[in-house]
Amino acid sequence: MQKRLLNWMLPVAGGLILYLIWILFKVIGGQEDWILPWPGQILAAIGEEFSILMGAAIQTGASALVGFLFSIVVGIGLSVLLASAQWVRTMWYPWVIFFQMVPVIVLAPIFVLWYGQGLPSIVAITFMITFFPIVANTTMGLVSTDKNLIDLFTTLNASTQAEVFMLRVPFALPYFLTGLKISGTLAPIGALVGDFYAGEASGGKGGLGYLVVSYSSQLETAALFATALVACLLGFVFVSGVNYLHWLLLHNWHESAIRRET
Repeated sequence: MQKRLLNWMLPVAGGLILYLIWILFKVIGGQEDWILPWPGQILAAIGEEFSILMGAAIQTGASALVGFLFSIVVGIGLSVLLASAQWVRTMWYPWVIFFQMVPVIVLAPIFVLWYGQGLPSIVAITFMITFFPIVANTTMGLVSTDKNLIDLFTTLNASTQAEVFMLRVPFALPYFLTGLKISGTLAPIGALVGDFYAGEASGGKGGLGYLVVSYSSQLETAALFATALVACLLGFVFVSGVNYLHWLLLHNWHESAIRRET
């Protein structure tokens, strides 16, 4: 009980220390409000812009979720293909790495040219950011299956489908979920970057990235910090969802989840 209470109190204490550092920096540095607002001004901005911020968060979250799910489906399919044979990995894996190395700042205008402003471009940008961790980790898991277990399945004359779905997939599941955690962290960032480059405000509404552009151009710094806070909360939602999925799938049998419970 004391350990659990301490685990709650220490982050709170850290937050209070950060708050005091913020106040001291503001007072000693004499920063203008438009450069560094007071924490109370940020909270006030959240209250004033609440409906706009929540609408933008929902729009950005939806874009992040679509791009994230798309990267999962394509990533799993490509991972199975890459793990099917060594020559397939040799032929295609370098190209996967190549496309991952292309900077998003270059791809964003290209996606806008292809798909126009709005959701399709934002989803494409999110997909490019979240795709590689899933492919890399899932492929690693599929090709790292215990050789003794593979030999056992061969001895029992198990079919290829049985080997894949009853052995390789369960063995690769922790690897896949690790990649999912990384991509889940990146998905809101990718959607926000997509909003920044390809967002639009049709009907007077835009995503968080669009709000960043709008507030920064108007020097509404408190609202800009409020947008950053809402983006952080959106990231926590994604990470919490992936962590729960990790626990749900592994807590009965895998050490990584069992140790977390103890």
